[in-house]
Amino acid sequence: MLVSQSQQQYDRQIAGWLILCAVVVFGMILLGGVTRLTNSGLSMVEWKPLMGVIPPLSEESWQATFDKYKAYPEYQKINRGMSLESFKSIFMYEYLHRMLGRLIGVLFFIPMLYFMLRRRLPQGLQAKLWLLFFLGGCQGLLGWYMVKSGLVSNPHVSQYRLTAHMGLAVLIYAYMLWLVFDLLLGKAPSDGLRRPLSRVSLVLVALVYGMILSGALVAGTKAGYAYSTWPLMGTSFFPPGLYAGEPAWLDAFEDITTIQFNHRIYAYGLSLALVAFALMAWRKVSAARLRLGIVLLLLALCLQVTLGITTLLFHVPVALAAAHQGGAVLLLSCTLFVAHCLRRQPAVALSA
Repeated sequence: MLVSQSQQQYDRQIAGWLILCAVVVFGMILLGGVTRLTNSGLSMVEWKPLMGVIPPLSEESWQATFDKYKAYPEYQKINRGMSLESFKSIFMYEYLHRMLGRLIGVLFFIPMLYFMLRRRLPQGLQAKLWLLFFLGGCQGLLGWYMVKSGLVSNPHVSQYRLTAHMGLAVLIYAYMLWLVFDLLLGKAPSDGLRRPLSRVSLVLVALVYGMILSGALVAGTKAGYAYSTWPLMGTSFFPPGLYAGEPAWLDAFEDITTIQFNHRIYAYGLSLALVAFALMAWRKVSAARLRLGIVLLLLALCLQVTLGITTLLFHVPVALAAAHQGGAVLLLSCTLFVAHCLRRQPAVALSA
């Protein structure tokens, strides 16, 4: 009994550490969005994982860093004539983004080693933590791979690499959150996935994640700037030029009109699916925690829809667009919480 109580205490400590890591990853996702929206992502033209911790401190080092930036197409084709002071501004966004990534690595790795060496990890968690650490390393490499795609003749990062970079960040965050739920609420029983309502909730988690990837594609192609009207796109619901390219399917990934249209339709369908699911789940379960999750899910959905429409109408201002990105992750968090609660519900409670 004493051992069990000690492990419960350790589980709460580990959960608290993972919550802190998840909060910082959430901040990293927001800062990444701001970095992109302020066109700051290509300001650091070198990748020095260890030596790049210290920023330029003297006027001479700032000028040398600026001169390196001038040698690349973004300055030559877009920002020619930019002052050193303006360069400092965009540089610091990217610098802070990279530094926060390093901080997350330290914040995760050192406590993980401590819990491992003190043998405080519950059975099965160690491998999952190592997987998270590996994914974090992949995220750093993928970030530089994305930046490199813009240090060429066309100074814009690949929308495919940006979507992958964003998708992996959200995946890391979601996995952390799921482990927190396991530690604080208890793991789902082995038969939890076989329950119909539970399976539907996991499908919705995947759909919300897909919506985030769709949003990343919009961001990577700047498709959000194409039409600043709602509910119509310009003067019609179906704008001219949809899937007009050759081959037509490629427009879903490269044509800004088609990408924005698809994102809107995806949002409509997902919103209806989430509302229908929430109503169905509310009727079938009475657990207070689960009902709280359903309410939070609906509130997050309303917030996200409002932010999406407002961002469009105001022509993608930085603050609103970053909030919209954060709202998507918040909606995913609520959907994950509901899915986890449903998997833990006694089978008799879901048999209606």
